[in-house]
Amino acid sequence: MQPQAPRPPLVISHREKNAQRIAALDEQAERLRLKPGMGIADARAMHPGIEVVEADPAADRRLLEGLADWCDRYTPLVALDGADGLFLDITGCTHLFGGEKALLDDLLARFFHQGFDVRAGLASTPGAAWAVARFRSPDIVEPGAEEKMLEPLPLAALRLESVTIAGLESVGLRNAGAILRSPRAPLARRFGAALLARIDQALGRIEEAISPRLPVAALSVERHLAEPVGLIEDIERLVLLLATSLKTDLERRGEGARALQLLLFRVDGVVSRISVGTSRPQRAPAQIARLFHERLAALEDVLDAGYGFDLVRLSVLAAAPFDMAQTDLAGDVLQGEEDLALFVDRISARLGTEAVHRPVTVESHLPERAVARQSYAMTVGATALRVMPAAAERPIRLLAHPEQIEVMAAEIPEGPPARFRWRRVLYDVVRAEGPERIAAEWWLENVESPTRDYFRVEDAAGRRYWLFRQGFYGEDKAGPCWFMQGLFS
Repeated sequence: MQPQAPRPPLVISHREKNAQRIAALDEQAERLRLKPGMGIADARAMHPGIEVVEADPAADRRLLEGLADWCDRYTPLVALDGADGLFLDITGCTHLFGGEKALLDDLLARFFHQGFDVRAGLASTPGAAWAVARFRSPDIVEPGAEEKMLEPLPLAALRLESVTIAGLESVGLRNAGAILRSPRAPLARRFGAALLARIDQALGRIEEAISPRLPVAALSVERHLAEPVGLIEDIERLVLLLATSLKTDLERRGEGARALQLLLFRVDGVVSRISVGTSRPQRAPAQIARLFHERLAALEDVLDAGYGFDLVRLSVLAAAPFDMAQTDLAGDVLQGEEDLALFVDRISARLGTEAVHRPVTVESHLPERAVARQSYAMTVGATALRVMPAAAERPIRLLAHPEQIEVMAAEIPEGPPARFRWRRVLYDVVRAEGPERIAAEWWLENVESPTRDYFRVEDAAGRRYWLFRQGFYGEDKAGPCWFMQGLFS
């Protein structure tokens, strides 16, 4: 078997100011004294054997977001830092991993086994942590020691613009220590307030917030697994255990879950997020497990367990006050809307939130606008569908949009038609009732809706239709238009 030829040094290029320059490079290229920002032509002239690959910012962004998802195992407060870094706010989380050093070691070890060469630093301010990660990795800076740590580092450790760094070096200020020892007023006059802001952020004199890329869940419970699991049945059992733990916290808060998310952390760094919603606040573990059973069944062919999941987390993304269910004298919960809501939730978990709709009333008296279909979850608590009085009979089926018909004859100009053609079929009218006039919605601006006169008509075969005439005779030389609105049973 022939040994594989060594891979040539790899250089990633990107276009900058109409020139191809080095954006990133591997360790072999670094040993050749190539640096980011150098022109590709110069690099090829020095080392013709290098391999050059065009940068793909979109792919880099997807990879960084995937790593950010995986870092949720340490803290829910994960923010993107430009195109090549992450900020993790681990305040209050370190004790879960045995302390700061144990957390940092675990993070670096897991990234290494996934094939990533990362640099990490831990400090009490984002600015100091940024400097440690890029210039002193891996290291932990104790609170109050930020200035001592920054002194020997280059100016780039203060997260300054390249123009500012060039200006500082031109006056002999070549490292962060020289900046920290210089008077602030002359620096602000010459280089602007942004320089002082970066210094104060690194030293903790002014607050610098980290904006997480995803909303933080109101409640979360998780379980670390000694042995990874990959079977759907094992995941469902874990969901039931986590939902049971979650119930205690929900009861203490007097709330029920309206949106839940199951996070499955794969051992190779891939994270699967599975979400379900409820039409009513829910905290019963069996019902929550049933919803995720439906969702997992729908994703069975898509969910890839790989080498297994070693961390499972159940989070409440949205909660609402939980009203206790009314019981009868025997102590049984009264059935009705609760069963319907559970049925809809299970269908939605398997087929999607748009699988179940129900009609809701709309502020319009035009028949095709008076009722709209909306997702069941969105219509909980909405106005119930009105039942029209018997005097205003309505067809059992309304067309989505009125369809124009051709009227052959009418008894009188303002009366019902004697014959009409609809969908290329001719109908003779033997009975008719009407008209019922529905005027235009005059309170709406820029809406053209002429007055309508509705008729209930019956043909020779006993079929009944709901027709209307739009407009009046004499208003237009072509006369009014006739439309089919619906069919009676």
